[in-house]
Amino acid sequence: MKFVTPLIPALFLTLAACGDEPAATPAEEAPSVEESLAADAEDLAEPADRDAFVAAFSAACPDAKPVNNASCQALGMGSPSFVCEYGLGDDEYLRHKGVVTQSEGELPYTLDDPEKVCAQGA
Repeated sequence: MKFVTPLIPALFLTLAACGDEPAATPAEEAPSVEESLAADAEDLAEPADRDAFVAAFSAACPDAKPVNNASCQALGMGSPSFVCEYGLGDDEYLRHKGVVTQSEGELPYTLDDPEKVCAQGA
């Protein structure tokens, strides 16, 4: 107890010194979560769906069998290109692959390598 008694005033002085910190300056107001998400969404590519792939495939390969089903996934975060797996004719399986990229033309997407993709559908 004799050892602890001299430490008590030192403890109070230490705690009192902590209260002398200057007030924090207010930081700039950060954008809300909704504003941040909306800004990020504007930069992302519109995802390619079955109808977009069918339109791009039909325009590039008019003599090929029609696309029965398709599933597209982005090549990377924020990438304007999508890899699509698709089935032709009566085939229910996704046996073929093609890459579509957003375009500024009349169709929202175009095939990256139409010769290779059209050869798969011949």
